Amino acid sequence: MRKLVYGINISLDGCCDHTRFGGGVDVHDYFRELLEDTDLIIYGRKTYELMVPFWPQVAQTQSLNATANAFANTFANIDRVLVSRTLNHVDDEHATIINKNIKDEILKLKQQPGKAISTGGVELPAQLIEWGLVDEFHMVIHPVIVGEGRRLFTEMRLPENLGLKLTASQKFSSGCIALQYDKV
Repeated sequence: MRKLVYGINISLDGCCDHTRFGGGVDVHDYFRELLEDTDLIIYGRKTYELMVPFWPQVAQTQSLNATANAFANTFANIDRVLVSRTLNHVDDEHATIINKNIKDEILKLKQQPGKAISTGGVELPAQLIEWGLVDEFHMVIHPVIVGEGRRLFTEMRLPENLGLKLTASQKFSSGCIALQYDKV
């Protein structure tokens, strides 16, 4: 069965609003390397609209620095699934939409042959975690306290604690720390 991998940037105080802190070359490299081991991305509408069309356009224009352009090139060539109850069509040749039986449809995707499946954002991943579908967690913690903004997992309700095992960590020159946890 394919792994479902969750990746997110957060501040030290748990804020996951990307506009509140910067990224950096090492963070783009980290997430690009994660995407190189995937062949499908699953996003909810809000995260999808943050990522598309921005990154595919950067891949086309090569308008950012070399590291961001490399991330864009990797991202643009991966198939995407948009989970949305409000959108029925997007202008994205790499995207399909799921709007019903979400848990069952994602279970089917996990059972198909292929590389890992990636997800990001807040609401959809929280639901996927509640359903027990996320296998691996990649948290990049930024060395900043923002004090306000959307917090990670505030909407999630688990019947019991979810046991995780730290399997990798990496410190970046920017001061960010990447932590990888696997579901026990």
